[in-house]
Amino acid sequence: MKLFMPKQHGAWAMAILPFWLGAISGGFLWEHIPFFFGWLLLYLSTYPMLLLFKRKKLRFHTKWTIIYLVPAILLLMFPLLERPSVAWFGVMMLPFFTINAFFSSKNNDRALLNDFSAVFAFSLAGIASAYLNTGKVTVEALLVFAVSSLFFIGSTFFVKTMIREKRSIHYKWISWSYHTLVVAVWVVFGQWLVALAFLPSLMRAIGFYGKSLTPKQIGIYEIINSAIFFSLITIWLIVT
Repeated sequence: MKLFMPKQHGAWAMAILPFWLGAISGGFLWEHIPFFFGWLLLYLSTYPMLLLFKRKKLRFHTKWTIIYLVPAILLLMFPLLERPSVAWFGVMMLPFFTINAFFSSKNNDRALLNDFSAVFAFSLAGIASAYLNTGKVTVEALLVFAVSSLFFIGSTFFVKTMIREKRSIHYKWISWSYHTLVVAVWVVFGQWLVALAFLPSLMRAIGFYGKSLTPKQIGIYEIINSAIFFSLITIWLIVT
């Protein structure tokens, strides 16, 4: 049986990076392993679940929602037994899922607000992962949320300037200004390592603009950029 899975490279990075940055900032527990796989399956379940709002292939999408959701719930019982209050982060994600469901029903999945909603939901997983061990929302966990959100919002702008909005001068300047400002703000606050983690995003936003790259090539570059970002932020979390 061929798995029914999302093809967006960025979404996979969003599902993985904030979660493990949160685990690093809060401290690792063995429950993070079933938590992570449960989180991934929950993400996979939302893909066919959101397609249900388009009212097409209802039986097919319902089947795949259940296939992913049932084992996700079972795996997520491990972190819930360790820290029942971690369930509140699932509740906090519901408004973002509602926004995604609305845009799915309107067949407007590429709307900027829809992208931002997904970014914030995925970044919340970083706080939840840190919370599993600490039992509180720490400054470090909030910083994981902040850097994750800023990074993936930048990715959203970059991808739009390379594909759907590649002829938009408006989007070009939004993207370039955003990436420059993010690096500058971290420099101003004296966080040179964080600024360095965001620097490749700025360089590719400007350097790749106007170039004819395929979606696959863009995805590969984003994976490399995500790996660099994750490595540098991990070092930052460890040394600070």
